[in-house]
Amino acid sequence: MAVEARIRELGSRHQSLELAIQEELRRPASDDLKLKELKRQKLKLKEEMEALREQMH
Repeated sequence: MAVEARIRELGSRHQSLELAIQEELRRPASDDLKLKELKRQKLKLKEEMEALREQMH
């Protein structure tokens, strides 16, 4: 199904953002603005995945 493929794609991007957040947090002088943007993008993906899952049920 196309919806399931989209959810998997979004999940992959979500995981990539999580890795980027963790990497940024490990830096001695992490960029707060960059972290905020990464977290915003991650939340947006999560919300989109949840909306798609709701459509499936």
